[in-house]
Amino acid sequence: MRSARFRRTRRASAVTLVSALTLTALAACGTSSSNNGSGGSEGGGSSDPTAPLDPKTKVTLTIDCMPPAAKAAELKEWKEDVAEFNKTYPNVTIEGRSTPGQCLEPPRFTAMLKAKSQPDVFYTYFTDLPQVLSENGAADITAYVNDKSVPLLKDIDPNVLGSLKQDGKLYGLPTSNYTMGLLVNRKLFTQAGLDPDAPPRTWEEVRAAAKKIAGLGNGVAGFGEYSAGNTGGWHFTAQMYSVGGEVVDASGKKAAFNNEFGKQVAKNLHAMRWEDDSMGKTQLLKWGDLQKQIATDKLGMFLAAPDDIAYMVQQLGAKYENFGMGPIPGEKNTLAGGNNYMVKQGISGDKIKAAVAWLNFKNLTVGKGQFDWARTKQDALPVGVPQPNFWLNDSKAKDDAARVANATMPVQNFKSFMDNPVAGKAEPPKAQEVYKVLDNVMSGLLTNKDADIDKLLATAEAQVNQVLATQ
Repeated sequence: MRSARFRRTRRASAVTLVSALTLTALAACGTSSSNNGSGGSEGGGSSDPTAPLDPKTKVTLTIDCMPPAAKAAELKEWKEDVAEFNKTYPNVTIEGRSTPGQCLEPPRFTAMLKAKSQPDVFYTYFTDLPQVLSENGAADITAYVNDKSVPLLKDIDPNVLGSLKQDGKLYGLPTSNYTMGLLVNRKLFTQAGLDPDAPPRTWEEVRAAAKKIAGLGNGVAGFGEYSAGNTGGWHFTAQMYSVGGEVVDASGKKAAFNNEFGKQVAKNLHAMRWEDDSMGKTQLLKWGDLQKQIATDKLGMFLAAPDDIAYMVQQLGAKYENFGMGPIPGEKNTLAGGNNYMVKQGISGDKIKAAVAWLNFKNLTVGKGQFDWARTKQDALPVGVPQPNFWLNDSKAKDDAARVANATMPVQNFKSFMDNPVAGKAEPPKAQEVYKVLDNVMSGLLTNKDADIDKLLATAEAQVNQVLATQ
């Protein structure tokens, strides 16, 4: 999702890119590698798109979402990676840009695409692909991405790569992925006589555990949910997936939640809120509210992605050891998403090759770039959050071992989540508009004891059908 939690989103792809920098600083906020040697005009590489970048090729690449100065450790690592990359490709100049407006704000991202002002390599979320292609914004990089240019290509989860494809063509390379699970407050679980190492695996178990946690009193809620700012619809979608339902049918043109699955989700939430009184009095919550509650020991559990844990520690002063995760209850499917880089349509073949080479080094090499966990630990950044983790086979084994060896948090707290993977499903088409409608279902359930569930779902169905009809 893009703005419903503003990364999931365009909330700063996970936390680390939030910045007070303004766009007026854009041009001044670059880091460049130096050209060591060849001089002359750009280019000079093979015209064969399947051939990797020739180190003698001279190009300059503009790349957005370089960490801002306010994120000193992340910026340090970016600069180190540019220097390391230039040992192999001394004639590629990387011009990094700190562009918070472009990376974080949907209106500016859309305006950038319409103006064709995106840099050579630009940051997007998996759900952005239709919008980018509608504006002819991204190059087809299918021929450029192979086991020579991206040696670990076979070890990248095909579901993640599939999010970046349309009609069999590849338009981006991933940097991160997530699936949603059940985030728990271990302290409250223990106080309520529950096992924090065995989070609830069904919605019936969630309901029972929430009652016990709410029974602790002192304003503690057992389970929390969103119902505003598009986040309610986002989580309604996640719950629908978890019980085996859909929000939009396979055609992408019709709502698919006004059925037994939708009623199951709605009735359970309504019962927890009004019969059990286990969800707290304060409702109409949006992204950030539940994080604050659980970080201050006022909430037992809620649906989240793993990077929420790092956010709560880094931004809210919480402690890693107070949190754990299990798979999403129901475990039929879970909502999945992530972020990636795309390459601007119309740039030269040499630039595309350079972009693939950089993205491979920075984001797609176990033990290097973003997966250099020893360096991440040394720089006092989080290590041990279960995701991003899009690796398979030997690459997964190596990366998992490195995470554990360098962990800055108790990774055993996430064992239930890691040992019980749930298949991820992408967000529905026109996700933000659909979520906005479904906010009304969630708010109706959680603020009105006499809510008419059938009417809420039927009204939302008609509105979502109208949204989908305008595609």
